[in-house]
Amino acid sequence: FLGHSFNNIKDISFATAMMMGVYYITLFLRQFPKPKKSTIIYLTISIAFAMAVRIPGILLIPYFGLFGLIYLIKQYYTNKSHTKNTTSQKKKVKVNIPKEQSLGYLTKKLFTYGLGISIAAYILMVLVWPYALEAPIAHVKESFSGMAQFATAIRQNFEGSLQWSDSLPWYYTPKYILISIPIAVILGMLIYPFLGGWKKEKRFTTFIVYFSFIFPVFWIVYTNANVYGGWRHSLFAYLPMVVAAALGFDALVQWAKNKYLKVIFTVLPFLLLLPPFIHVVKNHPYEYIYFNELAGGIKKAYGNYELDYYYHSTREASEWVIKHADKTGLETSDKIIVTTWHPASVSYYFRNDTNRFQVGFARWYERGNWDWDYGIFVITGISPDLQKSRHFPPNNTVHTIEVDGKPICLILKRKDKSDMIGYQFKEKQQYDSAAFYLNKAIVLDPSNEAALFNLIEVYFNTNQIEKAKLTIDKTLALEPHNEMGNLYLMNYYLFTNQIDKALQICNLLKTVNFKNPQAYMVASNIYMNRGNLQAAEQELLMLIDLDRLDNQMAQQLLKIYQAQGLNERAATKKLYKALADSYEKRGNKDLYYEYMQAYESM
Repeated sequence: FLGHSFNNIKDISFATAMMMGVYYITLFLRQFPKPKKSTIIYLTISIAFAMAVRIPGILLIPYFGLFGLIYLIKQYYTNKSHTKNTTSQKKKVKVNIPKEQSLGYLTKKLFTYGLGISIAAYILMVLVWPYALEAPIAHVKESFSGMAQFATAIRQNFEGSLQWSDSLPWYYTPKYILISIPIAVILGMLIYPFLGGWKKEKRFTTFIVYFSFIFPVFWIVYTNANVYGGWRHSLFAYLPMVVAAALGFDALVQWAKNKYLKVIFTVLPFLLLLPPFIHVVKNHPYEYIYFNELAGGIKKAYGNYELDYYYHSTREASEWVIKHADKTGLETSDKIIVTTWHPASVSYYFRNDTNRFQVGFARWYERGNWDWDYGIFVITGISPDLQKSRHFPPNNTVHTIEVDGKPICLILKRKDKSDMIGYQFKEKQQYDSAAFYLNKAIVLDPSNEAALFNLIEVYFNTNQIEKAKLTIDKTLALEPHNEMGNLYLMNYYLFTNQIDKALQICNLLKTVNFKNPQAYMVASNIYMNRGNLQAAEQELLMLIDLDRLDNQMAQQLLKIYQAQGLNERAATKKLYKALADSYEKRGNKDLYYEYMQAYESM
């Protein structure tokens, strides 16, 4: 939470607003039916604040309704109990519940307050949100729908493999929370329900606190939400956890009868918080890169989970380059070229040194193709296999930014540009010269993926198939699950007519990246050539569900349908039906109706 406060203005603000909302809902219901004016005002502001930061803050309104309903149910049983206890067993006595305590009166008053506060909060939110001012209902609804399912899916390191954010295991968020918050918080919130948290007088408040962090996590799991960057999208659930933990340790102290036990239990949370405190002091400004004892700390998390997914380390890396960079004689201009795959932040940090430096863009696996003198690369997105290999960091690393002894950002210094020269010769189809320079680059750095990939292509293009295989083997020795390396291996097996092995690699590629269309396309071709039309069709139907079907693959599917005995019109109709079914399954109503209409019109 402290680490995110450095640059995560949305999630921190949203968490604050949501906690304010939960607090003032609780305070409102404690004071009800005569809440203070200040409580009403602050509750309204809290709901408006939450919605203005992120539209899902509108959930505070149903929260208010749910907690209010539970309050009324609680009041109903209180009235019923009061009536029962004051009725004589020998003589029935009519007991009148005061009007201000009657269920009807409380329901009407709570509904009035709730409606008024919700409308006022909504209006206040619209007034400070220009986009909502244009269409107060439609644009808010549109934003809420967009936030419910992020459109962009990215690959991230989870449990030691790169996984798509829209297809993560159901336990991604709860596991990430449990391995990246202090043990003190986990222990405290677990013990409170067993130490008086469910006593009658505390039950209602306890429910509110625990619901406020359990429900959001449950909803993310239930809806299979597209989340990434750890659990930052659920950061608002953390503050109620801390409240629950504080209540738990307070209850533990109250439970202890022995004065020595009281002292021990008072000191206990501070002792448990010592490791994260040391982490904060030792690793500033990278506090948010934290994994607790359940994960084995940073040393065990390294290579298994994302670390600096916010690219905080690019500032320190940029400052190091500005201070230490010198010309090597390899420069192709009067400026030192600094490449990175996060140019937005790096360009900002070099904004006052543009007379000496030029910032460029390069992906990690393509860095050898481009002209640069220094490279700044955060390890986010780099293959877990490579991170754990003995060739990482590469031998031209001149400085690393570290957390607990593990690199989170690399600064590379170009010692040779043979890889770039070899790539340029390859693009010009001057393959002999390309092979010479690429081999030289690989000798200097055996983990230079760009040089390896380019050399494989050179050997394929010059029909030196066995040399291509040797280079593929070198690539996969570095990273067994390297996607490009396995694609080249698949092509090698196809070229040498080892079809069964090619099919095995297709299946392997689906586990490495199940959205890789080539794996399905090649598998479909193999099945079709073998006469297994059903299997060939299924491969391409899976591509439709993955939204990866292009025109070439659609034509392939039409050929399969025609091979099954359908004429061109019937084959096209069947394709439209397959597309419609897929879009219906994925909840895309517009495209479902479009293809269904095309299907029915044929």
